[in-house]
Amino acid sequence: MTKRWAVPATLVAAALLAASALVEAQAPVKIGVIQPLSGPVAASGNYVRMGAEIARDWINARGGVNGRKLELVIEDNKSDPKEAASAAEKLIVRDKVPAIMGAWGSSMTLAAMPKLEEYGVPMVVETSSAASVTRRGNPWIFRISPPSEMEALGLERHLDKLGVKRADFLAVNTDWGRGAVGAFGDMLKKRGAAVGAAEFMDQAATDMNAQITKIKATGGDTLFLTTAVEQITLVLKQSQEQRLGRKIVTTGGSSSPTQLIKQAGAAAEGSYHIVFFMPWFPEAMPDGRLAKAFVDEWGKRGHPFEGLTEGFRGHDGIATIAEAVRVAGKDEPKAIREALWKVSLMGVNGPIKFEKDGPAGKESGQSKPSIFVVQVKNGKVALPW
Repeated sequence: MTKRWAVPATLVAAALLAASALVEAQAPVKIGVIQPLSGPVAASGNYVRMGAEIARDWINARGGVNGRKLELVIEDNKSDPKEAASAAEKLIVRDKVPAIMGAWGSSMTLAAMPKLEEYGVPMVVETSSAASVTRRGNPWIFRISPPSEMEALGLERHLDKLGVKRADFLAVNTDWGRGAVGAFGDMLKKRGAAVGAAEFMDQAATDMNAQITKIKATGGDTLFLTTAVEQITLVLKQSQEQRLGRKIVTTGGSSSPTQLIKQAGAAAEGSYHIVFFMPWFPEAMPDGRLAKAFVDEWGKRGHPFEGLTEGFRGHDGIATIAEAVRVAGKDEPKAIREALWKVSLMGVNGPIKFEKDGPAGKESGQSKPSIFVVQVKNGKVALPW
């Protein structure tokens, strides 16, 4: 006769809990990524994705986060705000991500934000610069890129050297572009400079001659240009054809002077560019060794050098979320949000630490990134001062 042993229910429960804990420990930590991988600004979105993948691989090579591998779940917002909102909902509902990085353009980020508040999932904003991103009272938003006001203040200390007396604006007709015109215009007026024309262009426009003609008639000495690198190239060429004769300053940190030199040639000569990462001078960054390692890794992967001024954003965004998961001790949305307030790390751009911004009680987080100005001189990127 075969004896049958009864297993106590407490032992069964303990075994199930242990098995569940083992599965949890082995399951990857998912991070959602929303970027424009197609559409008018696809080049920028793909560079951010490449930087995010470097961060993922570096973190996983060091053992992951709390012993778990990092997995990126990437969605294409197609350079469209409606698609950005849909992508956020897909990542949260379908893929169950506890945190998201996104969504490049301010209009795309703003469109995704209601979904974050609806479902209670934090997002680290790596690029968007419209002030409203952190001023709308969404407590699930943490931005590592500078709003246009912060960027304008970063340029203000160089204003005398630039010699701006009367400035005009040409910007993409989005939240980003309109916000930049307002922020830089306010800063210039405060410093006693005159502000002339403000012209706008659609995101997919390829002919800006009409706007340049109007700007040429104002008699200003400086043109502030806010758009993605593809349109900057066209504006530089068309300005040269019309003999605009202005100092041109690009804002937003999204243009790569290296790419402009390749694409616009002599039309880029003398132009100034606000950037947040200087891959030409990594030793000048707050952490020179980290900056150099990122530039080297980017090159090893065969990525185009001109993408580095965007790619660093992806690295720093993912590194920030990973650090929050480590601090939280779990990949649960609310715990990650609380941990983001405690994050303090060195990114490729510089120190990342969040301060409260927005209406009391529903503040968003805003870090204070490094801001630099470079110039195209003799066909190369140089430090102007």
